[in-house]
Amino acid sequence: MKSYKTIKKEGYYLFEEKRSRFIARANPINTEQEALDYIQQIKTACWDATHNCYAYSVDSDALYQRYSDDGEPQGTAGLPMLDVIRKKNLQNVVVVVTRYFGGIMLGAGGLVRAYSKACAGGLEDAGEVLVKPCLKLNIPIEYHLSGKIQNMLLSEGFIIANTEYTHEVKYTVYSPSEKKELLEQKIQEITGGVLRIEEVGTENIYIDNKGNVLEDKNMEKKE
Repeated sequence: MKSYKTIKKEGYYLFEEKRSRFIARANPINTEQEALDYIQQIKTACWDATHNCYAYSVDSDALYQRYSDDGEPQGTAGLPMLDVIRKKNLQNVVVVVTRYFGGIMLGAGGLVRAYSKACAGGLEDAGEVLVKPCLKLNIPIEYHLSGKIQNMLLSEGFIIANTEYTHEVKYTVYSPSEKKELLEQKIQEITGGVLRIEEVGTENIYIDNKGNVLEDKNMEKKE
C-alpha cells in the first residue's frame, strides 16, 4: 500500500463556449470497472449529448490510464483531459465531459482548451485529498504519563483518532509504518522502558489540502 492523491467527492463544472455547453463530472473510483460503470451512467443520462468524452487513471495492482474523444477530432478531448489528471498527479479518478454542440466550430485548439478547462473545473469542485495508509495502534498509558504521551504524539505528527478513559488512558493512533520504530522509541523514553502497543491493522486515512484529517473522505473535518 502506498500514498496517493485523489478527489474527495463527485465534482461538477459547467461553462459555455461559443454556444456549446461543456459539463464536467469527476468522480473518485477504486477500480477500472467502477470507472467504466460511471462513464456508462453519464452516457445513459446524457444520451442526447453530442459527445461524452472521458479520461481516467486507476492505480490498483497496475496503473491504468485510458481516454476517449467520443467522436471529437483525435487528440482534442480525452487526451487533454488525461493530461490535466496527470499534471495534478491524481489517481483513482474518472472525469466525463459532456458537450452539447452550439453550432459554432471551435477548432482543434479551442477544443483542447475547452476540454482541459472543463476537466480542471470538475476536479477543483471535487476537491483533492491525500490517501495515506497508516498503522492503527492502541496505546494504553497510565494517567500521570498521558499528558507527556499526548504532547509527543502531536509534536511528532502522529494522528490521535480517539482517546478512551478507564482505569488508564488509551490512545488510538494512526502512524505511517516507517514511523512505528520512532513511536516505540519515544514511548520508551517517556515510560522508562515500558512499551505497550497493540497493532489493530492498517487503514487508509484521508488528508485534505490544508492538512486536516477527514473522518470520512466525503466529510470535512468537524470542529
